[in-house]
Amino acid sequence: MLENILVSVVIPMYNAQNDILRCLTSVLNQTYKHLEVIVVNDGSKDNSESLVNEFINKHPALKITLINKPNGGVSSARNIGLKIAKGDFIALLDSDDDWYPNKIETQLNFLNQYPTIDFLACNPINERIDRFLFKKFGELNYIKVSDLIYKNYFQPSTVIFKREIVERIGLFDENQRYAEEGNYFMRIAHQYQCVLVNHKLIGYGQGKAGFGHSGLSGNIVEMEKGELKNLFFAHKSGFINVFQLLLALLFSLFKFSIRVIRVKILK
Repeated sequence: MLENILVSVVIPMYNAQNDILRCLTSVLNQTYKHLEVIVVNDGSKDNSESLVNEFINKHPALKITLINKPNGGVSSARNIGLKIAKGDFIALLDSDDDWYPNKIETQLNFLNQYPTIDFLACNPINERIDRFLFKKFGELNYIKVSDLIYKNYFQPSTVIFKREIVERIGLFDENQRYAEEGNYFMRIAHQYQCVLVNHKLIGYGQGKAGFGHSGLSGNIVEMEKGELKNLFFAHKSGFINVFQLLLALLFSLFKFSIRVIRVKILK
């Protein structure tokens, strides 16, 4: 049983004064309580640090460690959290997202029921996915690198995974600023059993889209460059063949053109 398993929650934070209290409150309100929280302040220039310290003082029952570091990007912040995490499972959470109260408990129940699952995600935006391209979705869906080259099913705030993954796969690439999570999740999916549970268990950036907004996801040109870099990385690493690479490149460029049009319309 997993009821006594420690889960480490890693939260990178940069200028998050408008969101960090909502984020931390969602962790505090989890029905599963055996948690440690690691907030890595990536050189914030706003009031984020003070707000986190106030939250720590108000809620001593929730074990929160605040680490301050010079600004180095989200990957460097996540990596510091991953290095010091003590839990047998690690859950990522971005500072502008929040979890439904049953998020961790629901995922641990699935992991307990299916112990061969190493890495488990949930839906960030849609309550349910019925189909994407030629793939049909049920309640639990195994996701391989050949799926990730067309769509990144693993938004960071949705994932929980075994600590051993970090020990074997390593850390996020700190030299890649955009779509860095796609690179990391491909590396994991190549060696581990990754599953998407077809439920929405998080609040994603207060309803923002995945592109066209401020923040890292706002620069769609750089995001596209990062996605293309990930595709070439997957081919170079032997995760996919050249035919898969060409199809994924065409599909990525098609998605990018649609995003550009949508952003122009929104403006």
